[in-house]
Amino acid sequence: MAAAGGGATRGARMLAERIRAERKVLEGAARETSRKNAPTIVYLRELKSQVVREDPELVLVNKPHGLPVHGGPTVERSVASLLPALAKHHFGWKAEPLKLCHRLDRDTTGALILARTTEAAERVQQALREREVHRVYWALCLGTPSPREGILDIPIMEKETSGPQKHYKMALSPRFRVSEEGAVERVRVPRSAHEAVTRYRTLGAASGASLVELHPITGVKHQLRVHLALGLNCPILGDHKYSHWGRLAPQKPPDSVLRALGLTVPQARTLSLHLHAVQLTLPSSDGSTPIVLQCPLPYTFRKTLRKLRIPPPDLESLQPPPTD
Repeated sequence: MAAAGGGATRGARMLAERIRAERKVLEGAARETSRKNAPTIVYLRELKSQVVREDPELVLVNKPHGLPVHGGPTVERSVASLLPALAKHHFGWKAEPLKLCHRLDRDTTGALILARTTEAAERVQQALREREVHRVYWALCLGTPSPREGILDIPIMEKETSGPQKHYKMALSPRFRVSEEGAVERVRVPRSAHEAVTRYRTLGAASGASLVELHPITGVKHQLRVHLALGLNCPILGDHKYSHWGRLAPQKPPDSVLRALGLTVPQARTLSLHLHAVQLTLPSSDGSTPIVLQCPLPYTFRKTLRKLRIPPPDLESLQPPPTD
């Protein structure tokens, strides 16, 4: 009878833990729903509080997670829709609407440049097209890249996945493959593939995760996420899209990461994408010293680093942009 009682106690304890885990998942979903349904003024205040730097031509915003840059059929609020009100609240009621200079993915945080004039916006966009803007990202990844530092030069294209849950994702389109006999063979890259080059270095690693600094040389859709997940087998923490190829399913971090973060597998589905645009370096309009724009890590990113026992990086530790 004592053994039966002990089993019942263990069963009750496991049931209680499962209920608590499911409750936390529901609470996280409720908070996200509440944020999505918040009035426009809430988003406007949040965006205004994230203005890091301003000058007569440019405004630097530390874009928060979950706010898309551009609108769409299913998007109620975006950075673009808030720009007229942001300009009036920040610079006065007679201010012209701010202009978007580039984009960031909805779930990516960090440096987003806005222009106060059309001429300034066109100048930044031209510098981006001519690859004169040097960008730096910090990503918190599952696993540790091998080698810890290097360059990924693998084209990327959009493909339809196989299996019952067919959908489209960006995927690698390598120039070489290994034959069944072990020989390295060159393969034809489809015309729809885009050149994609990323320089990376590992800044720290612990608890089954690593902090990686990324320098994208090109700007292909989801380039950093694809290169890390499919090129280095180190998906970004919270990247539920590229942690599985053929399935639409939440990311499942390794047990060491879950223990460090104090999460269960169901709770891991609420993890946000840990990818941050930390620095942009622009050529100055008069040809003098380049303009360096930096955005500190958001609180949630720094909190995750502390739990994983990975030292948070310092903005001063950033490598200078290449001079070539």
